[in-house]
Amino acid sequence: MIRKGRSASSTTGAGRNAGGPRDDDPFGSPSRVSSRRSASPAASFPEHSSSDDFDPFESFDAHDRAAGVGPASSSTADAGNGEVTYTRSRRQPGEGKPADTTSRASQRPERSLKGRALGYLSRREYSRAELSRKLSPYAEEGESIDTLLDSLESEGWLSNSRFAESLLNRRASRMGAGRIVNELKRHSVGQELVEEVSAQLRETELARAQAVWSKKFGTLPETPNERAKQARFLATRGFSQGIIGKILKGIDED
Repeated sequence: MIRKGRSASSTTGAGRNAGGPRDDDPFGSPSRVSSRRSASPAASFPEHSSSDDFDPFESFDAHDRAAGVGPASSSTADAGNGEVTYTRSRRQPGEGKPADTTSRASQRPERSLKGRALGYLSRREYSRAELSRKLSPYAEEGESIDTLLDSLESEGWLSNSRFAESLLNRRASRMGAGRIVNELKRHSVGQELVEEVSAQLRETELARAQAVWSKKFGTLPETPNERAKQARFLATRGFSQGIIGKILKGIDED
């Protein structure tokens, strides 16, 4: 028997889901509801099939990823565009350098003994004895420092005479002959060169001492304490007692 106001198809169950509401039910089962998300107001995603097991407590992102829909991740998008994004990382205080930086530093070729010696000599003049002391920690087994120094001298890179001249130019305006001669002896430049420099300094010793004293004091001492103070200062600069006595008595070069 067909009730009034209801179609015959509704009695056959053709318009119903199994155990679910009618086709015209506006509040259909979740399997009939379209799950839509968009990255922007203009974008939309296709409707899920009724075979999706939708968990109402599952996040939208997890559900879309499981269904193979949704916006692509940033790494996928960058790879698709062929663009590489670089980020700068900051080391925390006390954190060591990255391993790749340390490995690159360890892979740098070591300088040869001669290359190291030329590096020193390119900055200033060295005596043979001083350069030997500088190179000794870097000499490997079988390397002869004396042979290298002989080669540098023959090639004109190393010269005790040039070192003595350089030392004289740097020290003569401030130091007496005693200080400069002692420094040359420590560098083992040879007795002949020491005597030559000493004779050169003695010729201008009084004038140089007068200039040093005038710059520091400028007036003759009036008390024994002042005299002792000025004498000690000139002595520490390497001037002899004879030169100091002449300066404190007011005897100039003329």
